[in-house]
Amino acid sequence: MQIEDYIKAGKIAAEVREMVRVKDWIGKTVYEICEEVEGEIKKRGVKCAFPVNTSINEVAAHYTAEPNDPITIKDTDLVKIDLGVQINGYIADTAVTVCYDAQFDGLVQAAEEALGNAMSMIKSGVKVSDIGRTIETTIKQMGFKPIANLSGHSLGQYTIHAGKSIPNIWSIGGFSLSENSAYACEPFVTTEQGGGFVRNGQIKNIFAINSRKKTKEPEADRLLDFIWDNFNMLPFALRWITKEWEEKKARELLEILIKKKTIQAYPILIEVNEQRVAQAEHTFIPNENGVIVTTRAL
Repeated sequence: MQIEDYIKAGKIAAEVREMVRVKDWIGKTVYEICEEVEGEIKKRGVKCAFPVNTSINEVAAHYTAEPNDPITIKDTDLVKIDLGVQINGYIADTAVTVCYDAQFDGLVQAAEEALGNAMSMIKSGVKVSDIGRTIETTIKQMGFKPIANLSGHSLGQYTIHAGKSIPNIWSIGGFSLSENSAYACEPFVTTEQGGGFVRNGQIKNIFAINSRKKTKEPEADRLLDFIWDNFNMLPFALRWITKEWEEKKARELLEILIKKKTIQAYPILIEVNEQRVAQAEHTFIPNENGVIVTTRAL
């Protein structure tokens, strides 16, 4: 039953997120963080829905560690750790911002409060434009800015972004939440000096299958089959395929698949004024009485 899988995935994701929240990551590399957090997910007998994101400071989203990535967390860093769990393709998507510098506590709190206020108004039939208004109002009242071009999203089986968006600002139109459908809500917050938008960065280290069309390059096709068998349509990282292919070879094969458009690469997202960004995220399922927040901590 998909609702049960969503709930079970959410419980595990929440458990791992709370471990992430309280741990001291200073001095750790992003590679160590990704491997440890993904290891905690697998240890619980489930699969990662996507590579753990460790997006630092002005990088809002979509950075995951390269193989043996040397970037190290400093005590002044603001780190968004975004993690996902999947059971039979049903996903729990959740995130926390870890921060060791008191001057940014307000930013982190604004993201958490906006998320909390959004969750408290949810039931089936609620308009997403009203959720966006609540998020925007909460963030602005606390003296910060929401990121306008990042949003939450509907979830489908083996599909993280299933076509519908939950805005972080008030916007005209949009849809109403359906009963027993799964969604992720994720306010992103930046400072007053921020532009309130993100742009694509140069780095692309998260990938996903676009198509299973053969390339006529036997080794590249073997990699494509491996990706499909192991990750289906869900995102993956280079780290996840260097267990089977030596890194240099894996990069070459990925390049072939990207050129052939069978694989897409996602760029990191950077705040336009290079201001710091905080994020908080829950997965939820509305019903007529309210909401099941699958990733709420017990």
